[in-house]
Amino acid sequence: MIAFAEDTSGITVSFEFFPPKGDGDESFWRTIAKLETVAPQFVSVTYGAGGTTRDRTLNTVRRIASETSLKPVAHLTCVGASKQEVNDTVRDFHAAGVRHILALRGDPPGGVGTRFVPHPEGYRNAADLVRGIRELGHELGDFEISVSAYPERHPESVSIEEDLAFMADKAEHGATRAISQFFFHNAFFLRLRDRIAARGIDIELIPGILPITSFAKVSEFAAKCGAHVPPALARRFQGLDEDPETRNLVAAMVAAEQVDALRREGVQHFHFYTLNRADLVYAICRVLGLGSVAQAA
Repeated sequence: MIAFAEDTSGITVSFEFFPPKGDGDESFWRTIAKLETVAPQFVSVTYGAGGTTRDRTLNTVRRIASETSLKPVAHLTCVGASKQEVNDTVRDFHAAGVRHILALRGDPPGGVGTRFVPHPEGYRNAADLVRGIRELGHELGDFEISVSAYPERHPESVSIEEDLAFMADKAEHGATRAISQFFFHNAFFLRLRDRIAARGIDIELIPGILPITSFAKVSEFAAKCGAHVPPALARRFQGLDEDPETRNLVAAMVAAEQVDALRREGVQHFHFYTLNRADLVYAICRVLGLGSVAQAA
């Protein structure tokens, strides 16, 4: 049995979604409506490699801003685009009601493991993109800017120290929050938090939590981003591929245990990678005391 800390006051959450394929995807908007009841601090919408989902991301954040009580965050990358193209996208996001951007360099066209080459007229990296967004804020009004963090080292970095240098650069240029890649060993996240503090980097670090809806897919994701999957975790999901009911119960327990352990280390905000599914994340939020009838009202 999970012995959750009795005092869960002060806990906040946020969610990541990827844009639906069309406005008619009612299952996506039902997911949004269900998770809206737990009053997340914000919800982010991803931006496909090379801007491939630009219009869908824009349409999604526009609808979230206009039809819900949620605060939308638009992901933005600088892969394969000039500064002018990226800046035009920022202006479009602003016109859609977005005041918070998650600035990412983005993966190279060949995927993780291939060399990133900046567009000849584009932003060089995430720190450069953060600076560009901050400068646009003088024209449009200030944006809140978040960035990414890798508890187990970015796949292209030679060391955690190199990652920290990039983090310091992003914070110096105006990023105020770093959302981590998902992880299953809390020690990696806590070590990164300690190193950021030790270096005096002024940025809030938020853990990214991925409830496991498919162990095979999560293992594939983990291999691409360099996240370690503990053998004990693999054993907990062994043989459950054809038993979705039990798999979901185990997944909820695993994620809830991870969140509670981080809560006991002083973490109070959790960012959930929803994969556009509500049930597991909603259940975890209810365990944390979020989404009560009183709150929803």
